[in-house]
Parts: sequence; structure tokens; C-alpha cells
Amino acid sequence: MIDTDLPSAPGASALTRGLAACLASITEVPVTELPLPPGDLSSAVGALRTWLAGRNSGLVPIADPTRFQWPGWWIAVVQTADAEVATVAFGTPAGIVLSPQRPALMGRATAELPITAAYAVASLDPVLRPAADTPDLHGTVEALAIAPAAEADMQLLEVARTVAGRGLDGDRYAAGAGTFTSRGDKRPGYDLTLIAAEVLDELTAAGVTVDFPATRRNVLTRGIDVNALVGRTFRIGDVVCEGLRLCEPCVHLDRLSGPGLLRPLIHKGGLRADVLTDGEIRPGAPIQPV
Repeated sequence: MIDTDLPSAPGASALTRGLAACLASITEVPVTELPLPPGDLSSAVGALRTWLAGRNSGLVPIADPTRFQWPGWWIAVVQTADAEVATVAFGTPAGIVLSPQRPALMGRATAELPITAAYAVASLDPVLRPAADTPDLHGTVEALAIAPAAEADMQLLEVARTVAGRGLDGDRYAAGAGTFTSRGDKRPGYDLTLIAAEVLDELTAAGVTVDFPATRRNVLTRGIDVNALVGRTFRIGDVVCEGLRLCEPCVHLDRLSGPGLLRPLIHKGGLRADVLTDGEIRPGAPIQPV
């Protein structure tokens, strides 16, 4: 995702220009390459759909945007006091991460906004290609943390005990008391969360100071690409885990740990994993594929 200024187009409405800026940001294509037709929202959506189709993608309308849950970018048209504006939303629950027409909407939860239309950008090719082989996946545990209840402060640990099929003993998700526990009952990936220390280093260097507990993840790693563990079985010390999917940020994290974390952590928020064996994890423990 890239920052994009509103394009200048004398015949296009402000909403059309905002919609083009949002789509250019998501696709990382210069906004000057996008069509900017005159007319209403439907004209703009039609032209952008045609443009996307030539790139093997589509613009899919979202029927109930205030309840939409999808860990990816989508475009929300928000009704403000004087006009409709185009924004980019991200996360589950979702928040606004780009608002070229109304920057004040940044960080707002979509569930709290009057959204008049919404669209997801989707590939027309449904083929799931295998992940590239990454032979040198090795790292270590730098820190461990749990929270005893939903929204409770995270507590650093010197040693964590894992319970197969549940997570870290004493953590809210192992106890079935996490904010998203109800989702965990329906699908895997809520036992354990990991995040790379290098990501926090990058944020600090960019002027966004955040400590490990503020990320609300369980395991802080060093030296390993946690994103590459998606779809892999791996060990943390002697504990066997399975990487399920990225642990994307959401507006809930912004609310608990302060504004400004949602967008910088997109695709860098860590990993969701299931715990397959009982055991103990300590700082310094090696992390490597099985």
C-alpha cells in the first residue's frame, strides 16, 4: 500500500478522484494510470472495473459493509456532513487506514461510520499457488507475554507452558476468554501469536515507538521471517506448532494500544499458529521448521 495524492481531473467529481486515489494506493499503481470519468459513482465504478479486468482483478460490491470482516484492504464510501468520500479500510474489526479526501477519518472504526457503498478488490484467478521454498528459516524467542483476560494488560514471562490445542497456560485464549475466542471456536489459529522484533525496530526507526506488550502478541521472535511460517509446521524449543495465517492488525489493537498501529502493521502484524504439543517455551529458545 502506498500514499497517493488526489489526482487533478477537471471533469471528474471529488468522489471519483478519491475513489481512484484509494484504488491506486491499494494496487500500488500511479494514479495517473487510472481512468477518471465524469459522472456519478456508478460511472466511476464501471470504469475502474474495466480497468481492473485488464489486470485480472475485479471490484466486488460488499452488501453489508458495517459488519464486513475481512483481513485485507477494501474501499468504503463514507457519508460525511457535506459529501460522500472514498476511504480504504483494513482489519477485522476494520478501521480506516487511508482517507485522501477527509484525513480526519483515519483510525475510525468502520462499524461506527455511515457507509453508503463498499467494494473489495479481488483477483479473477482463484488458483492457490504453493509458497516458495525458504530453506534457511531459523530464529530465537526474544520475549513471551500473556494476558489473563480480554483487554487485560499483557504480562511478560520468563517461561511459558504450552497446552496442545489451547495455547499458553494463563493466556486469555487458552482460557477461552479472548476478544475473538468465539471465532476460535469455529476455526483454528487462535492458540498462539508471534511477531518479529525486527518489525518493532522498523517502527521505532520510523518514529512510531511501540513495545512488545502493546502488540498483544504472545511470542517476540528475532532472526526469522514469521510470515514464511504460514502453512508450515515448526518448533519453538521442543514445542511443535503449525503456522496458519498472518496475524493482521485491526482497529481493536488501535483502541487498546493507542492510535497509529493499524496501518504500520499491515502484513507485518505477525503469525497465528496452533499449538500441537505440550511443553515449555523460554526466551532464547530456537525456532525452526520441523
